[in-house]
Amino acid sequence: MYAILDIETTGGKYNEEGITEIAIYRFDGHEVKDQFISLVNPEREIQPFVVNLTGINSKMLRNAPKFYEVAKRIVEITEGCIVVAHNSSFDYRILKTEFKRLGFPFKRKTLCTVELSQQLMPGMESYSLGKLTRALGIPVSDRHRANGDAMATVKLFKMLLNKDLEKAIIKSAVKIEKKSKLAPNLKEIIEELPSATGVYYIHNEKGEIIYIGKSNNIKKRIIQHFTGTSSKSKKIQALVSAVTYEKTGSELAALLKESEEIKKNKPIFNRALRRSIFTHALYSFIDENGYINIKIDKADNNVPAITTFSTRSSGKHFIFKIAEDYRLCHKLTGIDTTKTSCFKFDVKECLGACVNKESPEVYNERVNMLITKYSYENKNMLIIDKGRDIDEKSVYLIENGIFKGMGYFDLNHQINNRAILASLITPMQNDRDTQHIIQSYMRRNKRLKIVELQNQ
Repeated sequence: MYAILDIETTGGKYNEEGITEIAIYRFDGHEVKDQFISLVNPEREIQPFVVNLTGINSKMLRNAPKFYEVAKRIVEITEGCIVVAHNSSFDYRILKTEFKRLGFPFKRKTLCTVELSQQLMPGMESYSLGKLTRALGIPVSDRHRANGDAMATVKLFKMLLNKDLEKAIIKSAVKIEKKSKLAPNLKEIIEELPSATGVYYIHNEKGEIIYIGKSNNIKKRIIQHFTGTSSKSKKIQALVSAVTYEKTGSELAALLKESEEIKKNKPIFNRALRRSIFTHALYSFIDENGYINIKIDKADNNVPAITTFSTRSSGKHFIFKIAEDYRLCHKLTGIDTTKTSCFKFDVKECLGACVNKESPEVYNERVNMLITKYSYENKNMLIIDKGRDIDEKSVYLIENGIFKGMGYFDLNHQINNRAILASLITPMQNDRDTQHIIQSYMRRNKRLKIVELQNQ
């Protein structure tokens, strides 16, 4: 649990500042669970430059509660939380100073979104909250007011959690939260999980991730882990201390994040030696008569493939479908192994490429259409899919046929701006597993939106 906050102060000498406004959002990593927003009477003068910056003046604060009147609420809403702020050393110091004046020690673990942004988004022009949110397309209302800045920090932190593929933030949080607790009740863990699409992380008592999985129903899948009787399930049940999760909305996002994060985190109960998630691929070659033939064969990393398949049977099913959709010859697709004309030609359903009746140029044009559709080699495009809520979409960037990464956006203008798009995208590996995931998902989901990108 996180307490994401922002504080406005009077300005003045170091450790003599007073709080004029405070906003705190209690955030579980997915949504805001509680909030506290209040002006505060600092009982001291506000520096003129601060009045100009924030618009908060002494007259506005005359009837506002003093710090001791809101202190109890601040303690309650931050209890058991990691305090998160943009430049947290400043906000945390101010809070500790105010509590010290009351004779009360205030101690919380902290996270700084400036430092996290520098780690997870290197190369940004500026890491000030205003410039950073503008670069990322995060809308901010009431800039330099506690509530506006705190809500902007919530949105920024949510983006940083998504970009943290090594899961350092959540591993640290689990370690802190579980430190003083006894072995958890598995039922209690299940009750806190959503029946939503996403990636889940099973942690031991040290906060370490021991298993990463993907599911279209996280709660249902975790129940299967906790009630399973296999050797692996029993080991997980014995070691589990917490389960965290990340909603992805899109199954494609879940598949890509699972693949990437397993490789980065190497959990002990994921199959460490799993070589590939596909076994067969679709290849093309030109025969002695100039016709493009296509065939399903065992996947070979040294040979460029049009698309890949988890099993031979799924590849065979695909071959039959495209042969029908593109009116391809069964002999030239490997369906019919005849030495002469194919069966479809005999029943007048093949245009005759198998006996040189249809010209190679005409036939190959249809084959190239399917190759273009099912391969993104050399393409510059965005794949747009469902987001985590109704106002959001997920986006996947392909540049020159190379998968660059994925992100989320909730404003249409963001993806039309290449600079903002680059900031939104979480960089991910481009390997054969990734290509297989994207290509097979595109085959299965005809309603995906594809946006062709102009060359820069």
